Order: sequence, then C-alpha cells, then structure tokens
Amino acid sequence: MAQRPAIMPSESSSAPQRILLVTGLLGAGKTTALKVLEDLGWETIDNFPVRLLGRLLATRPSGDDNAAPLVIGFDSRTRGFDPLAIIDQVKRLARRGEIDVTTLFLDCAGTELERRYNETRRRHPMAQDRPVIQGVAAERELLEPLRGWADVVISTTDFSANQLQQAIRDRFSPIADHGTTITISSFGFARGTPPLADFVFDVRFLDNPHWIDALRPLTGQDEAVAAHIRADPAWPAAFAHIRDLLLLVLPRYIAHGKAYLNIAVGCTGGRHRSVFTAEEIAKALRAAGFAPTLLHRNLAARSIDQIEDAAAR
Repeated sequence: MAQRPAIMPSESSSAPQRILLVTGLLGAGKTTALKVLEDLGWETIDNFPVRLLGRLLATRPSGDDNAAPLVIGFDSRTRGFDPLAIIDQVKRLARRGEIDVTTLFLDCAGTELERRYNETRRRHPMAQDRPVIQGVAAERELLEPLRGWADVVISTTDFSANQLQQAIRDRFSPIADHGTTITISSFGFARGTPPLADFVFDVRFLDNPHWIDALRPLTGQDEAVAAHIRADPAWPAAFAHIRDLLLLVLPRYIAHGKAYLNIAVGCTGGRHRSVFTAEEIAKALRAAGFAPTLLHRNLAARSIDQIEDAAAR
C-alpha cells in the first residue's frame, strides 16, 4: 500500500472534512456499500466527478465541525475518470489540511463478476462488443493505481449482500469505538462455509431437530428446539469447551489489537443446531462483558428441507 501524505495543519480553525472515497470494479458492490453508509449517517454522493472535489469542499460552511462525514462514490463510468489525476488531487487537498480522507476499493474475481453480469443480463460498459471477462480485465488494469493506493480493499468474491453490508458496518460505523469487533454467525455447511471465519465450530454431532416432525418447521430460536438440543448428552460438555476456549482467547486477541474477530457455527442447513449454539455463545460472551454482533446467515434460506433430507444426519 502506498504511503499517504501527512495531513498538514489547516489555516482555517475548522476541522478537516472527513471523506470516504468508494470505488472499485463495476459489479463488486459499490451501490450496496453506499446504501449501508447512508444508513450509518454518512452524507452520500454517487457518480461524483472527483476532479470537482475542491469546489464541493468550498461549499461547506466555515467552522462546521459537526458536519456529517461524506462518502463519494465513483467508478470508471464517472465523467472525466482518470485514476492518477484523482490520486494527485486528493493528495494535494490532504496536504492543505482540507480533508481527512480514506479510500475504499471494492474488488471481485473476474469469474464471479462474469457470473453476476450473465445473471442480470447486463452488459459490461467496457465489453460492449466482446466477452464480459475481457471487459473486466481491461477495467482492472485501468483501476490498478487506485487499488494499490486504497487504504481498505474488500474482496466481495465470496460475499453475499448481507455479508458485504456487515463488513461495511464493521469498518465504517461513525460510532465505532475502534476496539475488537466480534461477530458470531450461524450457517449451513450445505450452503458453504463463511469466507472470513477465525473460528469455525461444527455442531453437526448434535442430535438433529430436523428429523422430529414437530420441530422441523421451527428454528434454533424456538424454545422447543432449544430444549431438544439441551437434552443431547453431548451438549453440556461440548458447549462448555467452546465457551471456555473463547473466553480464554478473546482477551488475548483484543490485547494484540485484532480489529475483527469472526466466530462461525455451522450445522447442515443452518436453521436449528447452529442457530441455537450461536445464540448461546452470544449470551455467554455478553455475560462476560463482550458485545458481539449476532448473524444468522441461512435462517430464512429457501428449500431447507431438501438440503437437510439430502444430507446425512
């Protein structure tokens, strides 16, 4: 990553404007990211000609230190797009102390972008008369200076929309305390393992409520399912080991400055055993003074019966 210039003191008494530049490959998730940032309280502008950034800052009322942080989204379709010129202008503004800027680059594998374009039947702007993958390659080459210069690079290749939204919230919430962000997620192995898990606990050894007719339509958030899992002889000791391991290592990760810690709990379909176990882990960590975020990736997934029935108990 290239070194950013030091921000020099401004001649004005007002604080520099906090700005997040969001760019990346077309189809990598910029629109999703901007919507999340807007929900988090950022003032959002999309498709803005970055060469006009100086004029935009001039419209900010003098001394407005409480102004909302600003997000500017742009990509290769933006008028006058020139990656090297953009980098140069932002550096000059930063030297004058006018902005406190962070750049987010959203990346994605070419094969996944090709799948997304084929799925939506949209044409890639740089592949009007040639295969999508060639347009993606041309765009990647054009954007390489921005990718190398960016402060944060997120690859969305294996992300669902929900996972990208969570990643944006974790990194750019204005109210974040900059401590360790702990996320606990339940998932179904039949739908793939979460790509960014630091810990993965497989609870398919527990008795499966799916095979009980009365429990099948319920989830791990229902008391009847919870009672069934608690009754499994393996549950008390297994959960105690999981809980004690996490309570042992979490303070050490935090002490070493780890920004994000992702704990994933999986069963076959992601509706019963993993959901209940993730809920119990979250309760245990909260009781110990942590503040984890709890996500259930496959709780509302379709065709869950087919997945469970096709898998071994």
